Amino acid sequence: MQKRGEFAIVGMEGMLEDIAGEKKHRLKKRVRVLAAALLTLAGAAVLLTVYIAGISDSNAAERDFISYWAAGHLLAHGQNPYDFQAVRALEIAAGRDPSEPALMMRNPPVAFFMALPLGWSRPKAGLIAWLFVLIGALGAASYLIWRLNGRPDSLFNYFGFGFAPALACLMAGQCGILLLLGVALFLFLYRDRPFVAGAALLLCALKPHFFAPFGMALALWCVTTKKGLRVLAGFCIALMGSCLLAYAVDAHAWGQYSQMIRAGGALNEVVPRLSAELRLLDPQAVWIQFVPETAACVWAIWYFWTRRAAWNWMDQGLLLLLLGAICTPYGFLPDESLLLPAILVGVYRSMALKRLLWPLRVLAGAALLELGMGAAIVSRSYLWTAPAWLCWYLYATGRFPRQAIAAGD
Repeated sequence: MQKRGEFAIVGMEGMLEDIAGEKKHRLKKRVRVLAAALLTLAGAAVLLTVYIAGISDSNAAERDFISYWAAGHLLAHGQNPYDFQAVRALEIAAGRDPSEPALMMRNPPVAFFMALPLGWSRPKAGLIAWLFVLIGALGAASYLIWRLNGRPDSLFNYFGFGFAPALACLMAGQCGILLLLGVALFLFLYRDRPFVAGAALLLCALKPHFFAPFGMALALWCVTTKKGLRVLAGFCIALMGSCLLAYAVDAHAWGQYSQMIRAGGALNEVVPRLSAELRLLDPQAVWIQFVPETAACVWAIWYFWTRRAAWNWMDQGLLLLLLGAICTPYGFLPDESLLLPAILVGVYRSMALKRLLWPLRVLAGAALLELGMGAAIVSRSYLWTAPAWLCWYLYATGRFPRQAIAAGD
């Protein structure tokens, strides 16, 4: 009996040691993650400080950000934010080169909540505040994606700060990172807080053409599930609030926006989208750019309906998001920031499946190299990026058999 008691004591001591060891391991992991986060924030702060020191009003006027600032300034003074001549005059007064074309805000009036606060600032102050908003949104989205994937102990959690589309978005001062935040919030909240998740989708309405296939599946999911109805209610109320704000500051906003779209010639511009390349078949046929997106929407309806019983937004939903980025008729590299959840889900699935990560390193490195060499975001040299992210996702999530990859090598 005494020996059994001794064995029991020894066993208890072993268990306590294991528990203590596990606690130490968790503590070390948390300290390591915290240290990495602090180092990342410190580095970002230093870079941002150096970057901000070189910003002037004229410097801000050369970035795409100036289109939001000009629209906000006109709104704040009760004028038409889509008036080409007024926008051009403001941008030149802010320091934009008169030989350069004016940059128009082409977002619909639901984006007024984003532009209006900029109307009471100088271009430099507005750009600095805007950069802080974008960096905060990128950090928040990265954190939510990390939580969604089970809080993995990996430095890939900070990949967003080196993701070429996100960096291009920060450099140009565009709003692609806000689209990313809308997607991340929806994915994080739709199970437990569907109403708030739906409201977060308002950020995706800033550029709805990127979300057409995703939106088709979302609409069907909303009307066929209880949580979906609450998501739909949240989105509709947020959209209604945004539209009421637009009406309050400019009662003729939608008519002005329609006129700007018809006269602005956005679809006649050279954009790095495969859909736009179809115009080579007939430069006068604007409709041809919408064929891929229309086909993608039809396929998305079939894809969702045949999988509706086991639909997963962190799997099939991300696939539709990638498809939308490829088939959109209009878009640029910074807009691809919204694909970060798919990229990182691919990373973590790839680790679980013991697949190699070098394909992503090559693709991400090539995009960064191209951006670093000064390729303009309107350059056709970025035609490959959206299809590349899709291929990475398909490979990393196991949709490409490993044997097939090996044979291809």
